[in-house]
Amino acid sequence: MTPRKRLELEPDTVERDLVKLVLTVVELLRQLMERQALRRFDVGDLTEEQEERIGLTLMLLEDRMAELRDRYGLRPEDLNLDLGPLGPLLPRE
Repeated sequence: MTPRKRLELEPDTVERDLVKLVLTVVELLRQLMERQALRRFDVGDLTEEQEERIGLTLMLLEDRMAELRDRYGLRPEDLNLDLGPLGPLLPRE
């Protein structure tokens, strides 16, 4: 019988690991929103005001993500989970 793998939690890194998980989910959503916005820009179904608002919102979100990564010593590639045979969660830039 092979021993089961156990989740090893380190009290010193719990906060950082939680932030990493949350930022990974937020980054995935940010990229999906960005792709949807680009598709809508290409189709032309947004007003100029909507385009400005979406662009500004996405830029601010990206800036805030960078601030949080810096605060917790994370790099953008740290947020990309390896899904094994499926490949990485986020597309590589």
